[in-house]
Amino acid sequence: MVNCCGLLTSQKEPVPLKSVEVELEVRDHVATVVSTLSYENKEDKPLEAVFVFPLPGDAAVCHFSAQIGQMQIVAEVKEKQEAREEYDDALSSGQQAFLLEESEQSPDIFSLSVGSLPPGESASIRLEYVTELAVQADDGLRFCLPAVLNPRYQPQATKAKMVTSVQVTSVPASLVPYSLSFSARVSSPRPVSKVESNCPLDPLQYLNTEQTQTTLAAGHKFDRDVELLIYYKDAHQPTAVVEAGRASSEPGTLMGDPVMMLSLYPEFPQAVMSSVASCGEFVFLLDRSGSMQGARMKSAMDTLLLLLKSLPMGCYFNIHSFGSSYEHIFPESVEYNQKTMEEALKNVAEMKANLGGTEILKPLKHIYSQPCIPSQPRQLFVFTDGEVGNTKDVINLVKQNSGSHRCFSFGIGEGASSALINGLAKEGGGHAQFITGTDRMQPKVMQSLRFALQPAVQDISVKWDLPKGVSVIDLSPPITALFQGQRSLVYAQLTGQGSEASEGCVTVRYSLAGHPSQNQLHFSLKPAEDTGLTVHRLAARTLIRSLEMEKREWRGQEDGGDKKKKVVELSVQSGVSSAFTAFIAVNKGNSEVIQGPLVRRNVPTPMVMACGMRRQCVPMSYDASPVMNKIICIPSLWFSSSERSLPKQPPRDPLLQLVSLQKASGCWVLDPDLAAALGKTSEEVEKPKPASEVWATILALIWLHGFKMDAQEEWELLAMKAVSWLQAQKASCVTECVDAGNALLGCTVQKDVLGL
Repeated sequence: MVNCCGLLTSQKEPVPLKSVEVELEVRDHVATVVSTLSYENKEDKPLEAVFVFPLPGDAAVCHFSAQIGQMQIVAEVKEKQEAREEYDDALSSGQQAFLLEESEQSPDIFSLSVGSLPPGESASIRLEYVTELAVQADDGLRFCLPAVLNPRYQPQATKAKMVTSVQVTSVPASLVPYSLSFSARVSSPRPVSKVESNCPLDPLQYLNTEQTQTTLAAGHKFDRDVELLIYYKDAHQPTAVVEAGRASSEPGTLMGDPVMMLSLYPEFPQAVMSSVASCGEFVFLLDRSGSMQGARMKSAMDTLLLLLKSLPMGCYFNIHSFGSSYEHIFPESVEYNQKTMEEALKNVAEMKANLGGTEILKPLKHIYSQPCIPSQPRQLFVFTDGEVGNTKDVINLVKQNSGSHRCFSFGIGEGASSALINGLAKEGGGHAQFITGTDRMQPKVMQSLRFALQPAVQDISVKWDLPKGVSVIDLSPPITALFQGQRSLVYAQLTGQGSEASEGCVTVRYSLAGHPSQNQLHFSLKPAEDTGLTVHRLAARTLIRSLEMEKREWRGQEDGGDKKKKVVELSVQSGVSSAFTAFIAVNKGNSEVIQGPLVRRNVPTPMVMACGMRRQCVPMSYDASPVMNKIICIPSLWFSSSERSLPKQPPRDPLLQLVSLQKASGCWVLDPDLAAALGKTSEEVEKPKPASEVWATILALIWLHGFKMDAQEEWELLAMKAVSWLQAQKASCVTECVDAGNALLGCTVQKDVLGL
């Protein structure tokens, strides 16, 4: 009979994991995260505890150690099979051992095994990783501490091959039996303008302009991913950091030489950026698996409405959707006009999250099997909650087809795989967005559509100008996509001898809409102080990921084994995790052999359904004196039971009601539906001016500018289309219509504000 004392799961099984303590340090746009997991065996038998949990997909795990009493055991990175065998041998001989390994299917899932924990014994596991902070569409740097690990859908075709697939033990978030504490410190040479979080924030205490501290109340349970958005003033300044190599490593090796990290923010000529592309093939791929039901599906449908209204006349489009099977509205992409738009919207209105599992590979293959349309660059928009098991296969397929399209990805809800969403955009030359809590999907998607309508940047090259005796080895894959104001990171290894006081220069050249352009950055070669080996580890992770992505291409090649060996060597040398290595620690100092068979305990991971959490924003203001900002995060109090049991159907958003009436050409028609959307009667809108599409379109534009400026990101593109339509009409009554429209709607919108 199981001794049910201590922490229990919902099945009354003991859980040896007591608490998770996370410390985050953000320096500029790089995060270092230290997680401490405290274990205690309150049973009368020795245990093996297995915990499968998520990490950011691009994290570089660089330290793993165990503290048992006064003894600390630091893990080594070894080839994965060798590490597993060493772990099994240690357990067989009665030794304590600890194994940390990355899933072979998805780089954002790790498995931690704590073996031979004797009765009454405690152990503290320390895990450290570094990660780059992704730039969001609104210029915020996003840090996400993944907590939710929803079961990943395994396609039938791949299940047979996944014999080593990790098994996730999940329970509802409210039943997770261990606690979480979380603290964060933000430091930057640039002032922090504001911080947003998906947990409530207390008023700020100011202590230092360059540092911000955030704390989550002790005892808070992981019922969602913990998200911070950090906004810097002057965030778009390009920067260069040179980090000295490790003294104990040989010169000429990655860890022995200085490594540079460049943050580039290209600024494109205004004349080119003011023109929006009027062509393209826009392919929308929507997840309709069961996990998308409810608010996620409704938001996706509303977003498709905005997208379809914002497309330029003359482009091509199609909408595909998928679950266990896949569907499409048209057999192939069709020209965008009033008829095809109406047919698409009719289909969208009937969509439900009723297609079963999450099989994204097949619809992607179908899309890529269709020939591209000449002079219509393909732009792929992928919407998914990202709960798939074959992440690397999906990303690799996008990479293979990256020459023919750009891919924009959207992770919806808690538990969306960062490895999948970021990987799709990175390999597809697009941009990734995450929509969590009650975030509105529409502004983020419309921002990506603006990126997609930017002219494609071609012929990108990076040229280095360095002092004599210094050369460079590129560690990052070639830059394949540049967007106005969006960051591109470049890692490079500096070899040879040069003066520390000397300077270097890097020039990024590219062609934009047929015009050659360039951006240049001068930087000091003097190593920055007190950076640890963060830049080296991120660079190693970047290089490892690039080599892993070529894994499929290795098959059948004579040097395939050599390339895998290179990944293992690089992982071991840098101490950074990879798909082919694992961290292994064995307590060889304990002379006492642990007796008896081990009882296996799977530590559960929280699993949640979509819910509504408002992100709270606290702007940070500074005076001239040095101050420190402190933010306290308190666990949220969710909805009352009565609110949960009686969901209310909100009336249709007036903005979406108005948008739904716009024609594909950009105009509106004066009819009772438009009058209702404007909050007027038919008589009221028909009285000031003769019924015409010009009058109706100007009324709609005035209403948008007068009442919905807070949502301008959502309707800006369709308003531009309406203005273009009006200008093409060469109507003589525009000024009179604007004056009459303001009088009717009670607004004071000027003609030039409308773009007329």
